[in-house]
Amino acid sequence: MDVVDSSSPAGTAAPRKTIFLVLNCIILAIGNCGGPLIMRLYYIRGGHRIWLACWLQTGGWPVILIPLALVYRYRRLGERFFMKPHVFAAAVAIGIATGIDNYMYSFGVNKLPVSTAQLIVATQLVFTSTFSYLIVKQKFTAYSVNAVVLLTGGAVVMGLHMNGDRPAGESRREYVAGFLMTLGGAALYGFMLPLIQLVYMKAKQEMTYSLVLQMQLVYCFFATAFCTVGMLANHDFQAIPREARRSPLGERGYYILLGLSPILWQFFYLGVIGVIFYASSLLTSIIITATIPITQIFAVLIYGEKFQPEKGISLFLCVWGFISYSYGEARKMKRERAADKEKARSDLPLP
Repeated sequence: MDVVDSSSPAGTAAPRKTIFLVLNCIILAIGNCGGPLIMRLYYIRGGHRIWLACWLQTGGWPVILIPLALVYRYRRLGERFFMKPHVFAAAVAIGIATGIDNYMYSFGVNKLPVSTAQLIVATQLVFTSTFSYLIVKQKFTAYSVNAVVLLTGGAVVMGLHMNGDRPAGESRREYVAGFLMTLGGAALYGFMLPLIQLVYMKAKQEMTYSLVLQMQLVYCFFATAFCTVGMLANHDFQAIPREARRSPLGERGYYILLGLSPILWQFFYLGVIGVIFYASSLLTSIIITATIPITQIFAVLIYGEKFQPEKGISLFLCVWGFISYSYGEARKMKRERAADKEKARSDLPLP
């Protein structure tokens, strides 16, 4: 997807796009590693409210007002800033779907070790790939197909040994329910990523980063509203003070955890919309899957989770898949640069 930046000379547009893409990849990696780890910390330190954990994933949406206000202040004269009604409606629908997906993921993390949950999330890559092909006509190379197969295979290997890392005191039924809910959430999010890209393509207005930020603000707000209804129905607001008093972290530590969690998750969502804007939904899913080994390592080091041979095999396949995709993209970029140089030479006037 092309970045709109009419104020930049043509020669500097590509380097700027690459810089912003790398920056958004880093932001996405931070959010995708930190979000699940801090959510698991909530659960293992006495937290039991799934709707609250779901709410925390998008409850930091007011943070987006800061960069949005800066972008609005320095916008170009005559530029349409606010989104059109049909884009707003699409963002609302995506927000509600995000709320449902967050609940499924929160349920899964409550029942599974974070390293296992993240490996199951890796299956979203195959869903993203399929829906990207069907919805936005994503083109695939042999390397990207190989990456999808390897990364998905890593998650399948993890599923072959479902009892080995089951938390103490948890029944097989609860473990399977967590496994299936996490898998369902991965499928739903795999559909949503290309859907966001489709909204960008069909916006019928100039796509700018300010519009992307507005979309994030709207869909995070409505996802939070959806989770708020769940919290009210489940009486979670009344339970928060009780959990704080009983938390091993202490009341202060408990509320600090609740305050940091939404901010970390906003890194994830900011990175998602940014990578889709500057590249594609497929690359977004690749980055999410590629950071899973980092999350696994931190989960083992911080929480002492088990690391069975199946996780080692899955980790190897994930790394191999990411290397395959990266190598393919590097070859593709090299060919495109060579083609651009050849075209530039052919356009030169004859002597």
